[in-house]
Amino acid sequence: MSLLCPNSLPATRLLETLEISRVRFLPSYRSRVPDPRFRRFGPPRFYRRAPLSMAAFLPQENSAPVAAPKSPCRIGDVKRVTKETDVYVNINLDGSGVANCNTGIPFLDHMLDQLASHGLFDLHVKAAGDIHIDDHHTNEDVALAIGTALLQALGDRKGIYRFGHFAAPLDEAAIEVILDLSGRPHLSYDLIIPTERVGTYDTQLVEHFFHSLVNTSGMTLHIRQLAGKNSHHIIEATFKAFARALRQAIEYDSRRGGSVPSSKGVLSRS
Repeated sequence: MSLLCPNSLPATRLLETLEISRVRFLPSYRSRVPDPRFRRFGPPRFYRRAPLSMAAFLPQENSAPVAAPKSPCRIGDVKRVTKETDVYVNINLDGSGVANCNTGIPFLDHMLDQLASHGLFDLHVKAAGDIHIDDHHTNEDVALAIGTALLQALGDRKGIYRFGHFAAPLDEAAIEVILDLSGRPHLSYDLIIPTERVGTYDTQLVEHFFHSLVNTSGMTLHIRQLAGKNSHHIIEATFKAFARALRQAIEYDSRRGGSVPSSKGVLSRS
């Protein structure tokens, strides 16, 4: 004979009712919740809730873009010999800013040092020319050889940023340079240099230097003077701004994944 509780229900039914009213969690690494469909006086039933998967929050194996493989040797090596000059140029775009330049034109050597130092590429230039006449041929052929070496070092131009833009001040002078390693040579030059010479260097040769470099490298280059009165400052700021803009353009873009930075799929010297 079953035991009766005061007022009513047998003890077994009372315990069963109390059991239904509470939420139980069975020992398991997965939580369990009551089945909402259980009958009022039936034994509680449970269903498993699917565990949260951490896989949804972890980076997928191939989700990140693959950076362009950085070549250990983006190097251009050029020898140019004419009846007027003998020029050798070696450039390493992945260098550290080492310069070793001897053109026989001291001011030009100084400017080439600025290119290497601020562009963070290694530049070695050796030139012998008819500087007993003037600096024109040597200045031109050094620039032609540097442009050719740059073209060689860039190769198919896969994965690079391609564009560069930098403004550099030097005391009262300020120069802005915009460039595109497009394969299409173009120079827009807007410098007003107040004197004809800096030391023995003819200041007209600055424009000729960049014009020659643009032609052989396949570069679109805009040089604009924002301010400046001192000839030396204007020219040096120009070379520094050019070096920094070129540094931006030749760096690898990790988001591009090694592709050519052109909607046409190719960048070549036109």
